[in-house]
Amino acid sequence: MSDNELGAFLRSRRDAITPAEVGLPAGPRRRAPGLRRAELAILAGVSVDYLTRLEQGRDRHPSAQVLGALAEALQLSAAERVLLRNLAKTTSGDFYCPALEAPPAPAATVRPTVRALLARLEPAPAVLVNRLGDALAWTTGYELLAEPLGLLAGDAPNLVRYHFTDPRARATYPDWHVVADALVANLKLDSGPDDQHLAALADELTVLAGASFASRWTASAMPAVRAGVDRVVHPEAGELRLAYETLDLSDGLHQRILVYLPGDEPTSSALDRLTGLRPGSLHAVAG
Repeated sequence: MSDNELGAFLRSRRDAITPAEVGLPAGPRRRAPGLRRAELAILAGVSVDYLTRLEQGRDRHPSAQVLGALAEALQLSAAERVLLRNLAKTTSGDFYCPALEAPPAPAATVRPTVRALLARLEPAPAVLVNRLGDALAWTTGYELLAEPLGLLAGDAPNLVRYHFTDPRARATYPDWHVVADALVANLKLDSGPDDQHLAALADELTVLAGASFASRWTASAMPAVRAGVDRVVHPEAGELRLAYETLDLSDGLHQRILVYLPGDEPTSSALDRLTGLRPGSLHAVAG
């Protein structure tokens, strides 16, 4: 195996994409159909010299922002973005390892009293998350709502990762950009500037999601969003208006419960049909 897999991958993808695919003229005297190094550098916002060093393996520590910009310019698929990130980690040797003085890992345990509280919230959709948006526990009502949307896919579902990397999210949330703004604002509020766990998630999403996440992450901090109404398009229940509230737990672990209630009467009826639990108990709370 080459010791410069990252450079080889970048060159192969540059050779595989034509100027026309990125809106550039082909121009005369082009010996190969792919992008020239200078063209990719312009599209990604990096210098030709830096791109040359990356491709030749003379620079092995590209930032997540640079990787994200290259992924955007090369129009990489989701799978190719994952490969790009993994190759960058392998090439640099920078496998994530929090320093001893770093904040503790986001809590993944759920207190028995919190589980009992979730049970009391049935049939309302409610989910317990930690400071990174990992879903730790949820009600049956939430499972019936979220599972068909893909929100609970995988062994460690994360609401932020789903929103920015799962292609189903944009169809699920008609107001995708509004929800994206709120998710990033909440991430910044719950984690301090030296939180390496947050930095790892941000780097991952900068590469996998590109500008849609990176532009929000690098923008000025916005007030956190703890209540509101989300529009959700559900494959079984149709379009729903879900009013949500955030219940912060006073344990110092930055865990919180998101509780969803019908925001109008049609949503109330749709949730009754979806959950099949105590029909009529979820009344609309907003007009």
